[in-house]
Amino acid sequence: MAEKAQKSKKPAWVIDKERARRAAAAETVWLFGLHAVRDALANPKREKLRLVVTQNALDRLGPLPGDVVPEITDARVFDRSVPLPPESVHQGAALEVKPLKWGSLTDLALSGPGRPLLVALDRVTDPHNVGAILRSAEVFGARAVIAPSRHAAPETGALAKTASGALERQPYLRVTNLADALIELQGMGYAVLGLDGTGEDTLPEALQDLSGRPICLVLGAEGPGLRERTRETCDRILRIPFAADFGSLNVSNAAAVALYAASRC
Repeated sequence: MAEKAQKSKKPAWVIDKERARRAAAAETVWLFGLHAVRDALANPKREKLRLVVTQNALDRLGPLPGDVVPEITDARVFDRSVPLPPESVHQGAALEVKPLKWGSLTDLALSGPGRPLLVALDRVTDPHNVGAILRSAEVFGARAVIAPSRHAAPETGALAKTASGALERQPYLRVTNLADALIELQGMGYAVLGLDGTGEDTLPEALQDLSGRPICLVLGAEGPGLRERTRETCDRILRIPFAADFGSLNVSNAAAVALYAASRC
């Protein structure tokens, strides 16, 4: 009997995978601020769970989807009504939602809307930077922003607020291994371009030879930059030219400049 029970016991990796799947299914996100909440309410792909608002915020949000029933609370107790980070600028509106599902990397890379232009982020953990990059990606028509599942900014209220609505429209895809994803993109014909101040060639020079090619721009975290395997996977390491011998750009600013340049090639 003991031998039979031992044989039926699941391996540890199976148990861990099932536990992670259950945790992902239970995961929710609290969005806050009138703009972020309004855009999420208007997104039919967003699963909405709970809307907590003050009467003033409700009046400013406008018509609600038919399946959303607001919980109206007093502004004086709003901060105790929902689990938001301290000092969140919520404007009296918070919406609990499920994270968005954007599909597979292959589907987005090959047949996503817009031109074949992607942004990959290597350990960019600041939600404000990622939110700003999502805004730029939407403005310049990128198909997706890609980041690793670990050591990257998750979908949060702070990210959504900085993205100013772009989180609802611009795919933000999390992958298990970034280097493997880049190799997969190379197999689809993408030119994978890493951005780093040590690059010998400049981005504008490289883009002249890539007219019409699918492009993936890869940016690393401020300070550490690209990890070694990420650098080795990139087809080329390039730099954004500066007007002087010194200077640097915040990663979200660098992404905006690179996206603009790539969108014109």
